[in-house]
Amino acid sequence: MTTPDTHAETPGSANQGAGKRRFPILVLLPLILFTALAGLFLFQLMLGGNPQTIPSALINKPAPEFSLPAVDGIARDGSPVAGFSREDLIGKVSVVNIFASWCGPCRQEHPLLEDLAKIDGFQLLGINYKDKPENARRFLGSLGNPYDLIGADDTGRAAIDWGVYGVPETFIVDEKGVIRYKFIGPLSPASYKDVFLPELNKILNDQ
Repeated sequence: MTTPDTHAETPGSANQGAGKRRFPILVLLPLILFTALAGLFLFQLMLGGNPQTIPSALINKPAPEFSLPAVDGIARDGSPVAGFSREDLIGKVSVVNIFASWCGPCRQEHPLLEDLAKIDGFQLLGINYKDKPENARRFLGSLGNPYDLIGADDTGRAAIDWGVYGVPETFIVDEKGVIRYKFIGPLSPASYKDVFLPELNKILNDQ
């Protein structure tokens, strides 16, 4: 007579063990993604490149589908500023800037956006990223509101769909709704004059 093996695993216990083995991978996934992104930036720097030139998978592809409500209480020239969707990108070149009141570099580049808003031929749109409406109102109330339309991305879902690494980031979208250029990080006077404006003018002249 054979004696039952008391150490043998039942099917249920095997599944539980597998679940326990998978759990650490899920916990470590954000760290793995962060490390991969940091490695990409480091690789660019080691090659003497600029992290702002990291290619985007969305360049020369249609802007993602999205629809963002207005940021409550924000006005421009006495009129409420509306939110916007992908449909608002069709028919006119658009500069789409991702910003937040809690973002220090956003404050740094803001005077350049004010200058950009004075140029004709395109619309300047803002995506307010994971911000509180009252904070966004104070931010634009003190620095000025250069945006024609502002969408509230409370959850950050739209920014993910746009492939945003962090705020600020600025996209140029042509009149067909195709993303043509992406600038990562805050605009500086030098990058605004020597990099961003030439890219914008090139796209405007292609229309």
